[in-house]
Amino acid sequence: MRIIAGSAGGVPLRVPSHDVRPTMDMVREAAFSALGELIVDARVLDLFAGSGAYGIEALSRGAAEAVFVDNHLKSIETIRLNLSKTKLSGTVIRQDVFRFLRDHGEAFHIVFADPPYAKETGARDYVGELLSNERLPALVQPGGLFVLESVATAKIQPSTYWKVTRAKRYGTTELLFLYPELRLPRKNHPLGEAIRQPPGSRQTGSPGTWGGSA
Repeated sequence: MRIIAGSAGGVPLRVPSHDVRPTMDMVREAAFSALGELIVDARVLDLFAGSGAYGIEALSRGAAEAVFVDNHLKSIETIRLNLSKTKLSGTVIRQDVFRFLRDHGEAFHIVFADPPYAKETGARDYVGELLSNERLPALVQPGGLFVLESVATAKIQPSTYWKVTRAKRYGTTELLFLYPELRLPRKNHPLGEAIRQPPGSRQTGSPGTWGGSA
């Protein structure tokens, strides 16, 4: 696994030794290709961060800030190591993701989440818990986006909090691009224009950057 593009492009990433399923380079590349220049100057949150691949890729491509949240010590150590290897900096927090959502007040332009997959019947459904969490939409800036990685076979239930704007499958993995249902994107917001496109469509032109907008 490696950083795909940007200032740290090509740098290999360490993966935690505990039971973590790293995001495939192909899936991560697809996510950032869809986001394009919208990542530049964005404030990014990486939940269930694992190796920190999403947040570090964002920093490498010009994100202004990245916050990494994971509850496992091995993940925290790995994220710090990977930040050092890539010569990038970010805020690394060891905390239960749902406690972080409850306690944290600042909002982000883009939120990434790659929660553990439910491997068997009766296993904890982290994806469902994220989509039904009433605090998470409040952590997405107006016009912001939630990028969720899930197993393609998961039966994701409709959520009153989120609108799916794009869904793509890559082998056994599915990427969902969502924005808060009750907080529609502003017309003059670059990400707002991007996510108005129907699922599967390509963004054209130069959308610009966040430039510090709230």
